[in-house]
Formats: sequence, C-alpha cells, structure tokens
Amino acid sequence: MTFSNKKIERALAWLHFAWSQAHHVTELPLVIIRPMAPRPDFEAMLEVAIEQARLGLKEGGIPIGAAIFDQTGRLIGAGHNRRVQQGDPSLHGETDAFRNAGRQRGYRHLIMVTTLAPCWYCSGLVRQFGFRTVVVGESINFQGGIEWLRSFGVDVVDLRSSTCISLLADYIRANPSIWNEDIGQE
Repeated sequence: MTFSNKKIERALAWLHFAWSQAHHVTELPLVIIRPMAPRPDFEAMLEVAIEQARLGLKEGGIPIGAAIFDQTGRLIGAGHNRRVQQGDPSLHGETDAFRNAGRQRGYRHLIMVTTLAPCWYCSGLVRQFGFRTVVVGESINFQGGIEWLRSFGVDVVDLRSSTCISLLADYIRANPSIWNEDIGQE
C-alpha cells in the first residue's frame, strides 16, 4: 500500500491533534516527516564497473574498473585501469572514468563507483572535485584512502563484492610485480 505525501501529512496532523488533546497540551510543534528518496541501485552501478575491470583484464591490464553516475543512476562515464596497456601511470580506473565523463558543471551530485577502494591518487581526485558518494566493490585487497575520504564527510559505501575481491586477488597472485608497481610498492 502506498500513501501520498498529503495523506501522510494529514495522518500526522491528526495524530498531533489527538495527542495534544489527550495530554491537554495546546502548543506542540508539528513535525512533518517527508519520505526519503530511494537509494540509488549501487549494486547495478557496480556491475558497470566490473564489466570495465573485465575489459581491462582482457586487454592485458589490471582488472580495476570505475564508472560515474548521477543520482538517478544514469551513466555519465566509465573506464578502467590502462596503466599497463598504455604505459601511463596516471591511467587508473577512476581517472579514466573521470576523463570519459567529460566536463561537468559540478561533481557533488555525482557518484563515483569503483571495483576497488581508491588509491591516494584517486582519493585526491574525489576530494578535489567534491564527489560526496563513492561506492567501492571491495577494500580487502587494498584499503586505499577510504578512511581519509570518510574523515572529510564523503559517504564511502563498501559493497564487499566477492566478484571484485576474487577478480583482483587472482590477478595479484599471477602478477605481483605489476600490482606492486600499481600501488607504488618497490
């Protein structure tokens, strides 16, 4: 059963009246509770990033994908880690998605979705451009800067995806030197 906002407001007003009469209170502030907007489908958004990660793996690269969405779930840009493929140390999944999203008037209303917790470099991008929500597929293989982002009020949602965890763990086992290079370990 669904209720319109008007019906909810009338019901709350009636409850307010009944309570105030029963307790002989003439002045009681009326609080109106508005229904919250539904949470975006983060799992569906993550699927786009996972497909990007798989594409990167097929190209011979590190399987990390990212995508940027608006609040309605509309895809703005997607990308994947291309460090190995293009020999460019700055081409992380998040930066590729950011570049593919093109110029935006603002980023606070956009959602960054990535298969792995963002590294310090990508966490800096999130802070610099003011993303308020970051969805990560996993933070088991790499914690990155998620606690730092949270300390600035960024809503970091860790979905703990078994697909993301195994995809990267398998890659790390097979390619430890490339992985260490990617995270800046010698």
